[in-house]
Parts: sequence; C-alpha cells; structure tokens
Amino acid sequence: MVEGKKILLGICGSIAAYKSILLTRLLVKAGAEVKVVMTPSAKDFVTPLSISTISKNEVLSDLFLNDTWNNHVQLGRWADVMLIAPASCNTLAKMAAGLCDNLLLATYLSATCPVVIAPAMDEDMWLHPSTKSNVAKLESYGNRIIPVEKGELASGLYGDGRMAEPEHIISFLEVNFFFSKELKGKKALVTAGPTHEPFDPVRYIGNQSTGKMGVAIAFELSRRGAEVELVMGPSPLEINTAGIRITRVQSAAEMYNACMAIFPSSQIAVMSAAVADYTPTSFSAEKIKKNSETFTLELSRTKDILLALGEKKKAGQILVGFALENRDEAAYARKKLQSKNADMIVLNSLNDAGAGFGFDTNQVTIFEKNGAEIPYGQKSKQAVARDIVDRIIKLL
Repeated sequence: MVEGKKILLGICGSIAAYKSILLTRLLVKAGAEVKVVMTPSAKDFVTPLSISTISKNEVLSDLFLNDTWNNHVQLGRWADVMLIAPASCNTLAKMAAGLCDNLLLATYLSATCPVVIAPAMDEDMWLHPSTKSNVAKLESYGNRIIPVEKGELASGLYGDGRMAEPEHIISFLEVNFFFSKELKGKKALVTAGPTHEPFDPVRYIGNQSTGKMGVAIAFELSRRGAEVELVMGPSPLEINTAGIRITRVQSAAEMYNACMAIFPSSQIAVMSAAVADYTPTSFSAEKIKKNSETFTLELSRTKDILLALGEKKKAGQILVGFALENRDEAAYARKKLQSKNADMIVLNSLNDAGAGFGFDTNQVTIFEKNGAEIPYGQKSKQAVARDIVDRIIKLL
C-alpha cells in the first residue's frame, strides 16, 4: 500500500504529462504524501497550479529560484521513492549521461531513495538503439524501469511507447516497494472466467464472464506472496506472471475436478468463476442441423464446486465465494454464506451500473461468517481485489 508513503514525482516534457494529474490524484487519494518536481518543458503540457492543487504541495521547477537550489538534496532524502512519470526521451538521455541542467536532474543525481522511471515517447524513439542503451545504463545504475505499453501514440501511430497507466504505475510501486508479503508460504486456489457446456461440436451454453475479476484476485494474492493456482475457464485474457500457475478448463466438470485436486493443499480458495448451473445431458458428435422450428435441449445440474469445497474445508482454510444477484441480494448472500460453509461471500448486484461481467470496474459488498457486512463503492477491479485480499488476510 502507498498509504503513508512519501512519493517524489518528477514530471518531464511529454504529451503523457496529462496522466500525471490523474497519477497525483490517485496517489493522494490512496493516502500518499506527494511532492512534485517538474522540468521547465513539462509546464508546456500541465500547469504547476493544477499539480500543486491536487498534491497539496508547492510544485518546484526552477533550480535557482529563491532557495530551491538546495531542495534537490532535501527532496532526495525525504522521499521513500522518486518516481519520474513521464520520463521523456530527452530526460532519459540526460539521466544516463549524468547531466544536471534542471532541478529534476539535480534531484535525481542526489537521491538516496529508490528511483522508478516510467518512459513515454513515440515508438521509433523507444526502439532506437541509443534509447535502448540509455535504458540499459539506467537499469545498471539500480533504477527500476516500468515497461511502456502498446497503444495509440501522439504521432497518430499505434505501437510501443505509451507511458504505463497511472493505476499500473501505482501497482508497480506497491508490488516492488511497499507490499509486505503477508501471504508468503501460503497456497491459494482461484477460479476465474465462465464455463462452456457443449451440446455439439460448435455450440455450447455459456455466460458473459470475462474472468477479469478472478484474474485481478490472482494477481493480488501473488503480489502478497501467495503461490497461486488459477483455474481458468474459456477467456481471452493472457496471464504471464511468476507465482501464478494456470490450469485451463472448458466445462464445469473440468473446473470441479481441478478444484478438488488443488483445494486440499490450499490455505485460501476464492471461487470467482461464473460456473454454469446446468449442462446438456447429451452431446451430439455431429453439428445439429436446423431441421425444425423449435429445438429442445435437456439439461442437468452441474456439481456445486463451492458446496463441495465447503464440505471438505478443514480448520485453517479460508473459502470465499461470489454471488451475482438482482433482487434480495443481501438475503441471498447470507444464505449462501451459511449453506456453502464459506468464510466470505462477495456480492455483486446487477442493479449497480458499471459492475459485473465485462466491466473494468466493480462494486461489491463483502459478507463474512463472523457477521461482518462491508459495502464498498465502485472501484477498479484491481482495487476491489485488494479489498478482498485485505479481508482474507484479516480472517487468516
């Protein structure tokens, strides 16, 4: 968490400087104390007044104005982390060469705290051999580089070079500098995504789940030190994170079998997948033809994974389930908490705009076996995952 941390933010002259406004706001909202140093050219993109208003601190920029010439030493010792975002191609080159012609560079060269750099530039500049050399040199000095992202660039082109999004930058700081590994040595099982229940070679019964919430929870558990087993239904999401092992499944039966195999050795299980409640009773080896005006499909109940795990749960294991409802939400969540022998139910309401399947945001209420009922406002799914994992840690 960045709460209570001292962040020194350096802003360079880049079109991506507009993101520094949101970045500052998110850091302050999360409880960090933020001080900002801007290069002279950065003021062509964002105003010091905007940043100082959001950060609640004076923005420094001029090396020789009044007594600011001495601030570069004080700032580099005050901060827990110095974050340069965006870092322009020009500033990267100056940092690599050890040049010192503005307050930001003077602060960087005298900083005793860790330095994190979030580059931003056009793709051709990012891929140029001199830029690659400068980045490698800065890394060799002990600086941390936040990878650029792919997307639309100021030139109108599409490619690598975009500064990482503010939420990703904050996550990088938390993971690499501020998260304690409370779950180190723990094993966690997480399910995510939908299941597909086929009734011929090309058709299936499914739902609109993307797996974003479950993947966010898996990431968060891994960040806190847990060894994560992610059982993933059909989803286009790609996960390449050390500490997360992925088992890909298609059907509810496959997910059930995977969970039953992994759960006995897990201390934490979070069942966030949208598992089909019913599956076709028969499967046609050939594609079913459109031969009549109506078509009847017989279905049978799938095995209840959360219930099965609740029956096998032992002392010391934490079991978390999800509920997605559109009426009598709280009553159903409490009933599910008891009937499934879960320790926590995370309730989503279909009545909340911007929550549920497909969104990057979510709004939940957490119900715990101890009687606690905790409502949260709408947040990014990564922030919701953080709230859920915080509660899991308290239960442990």
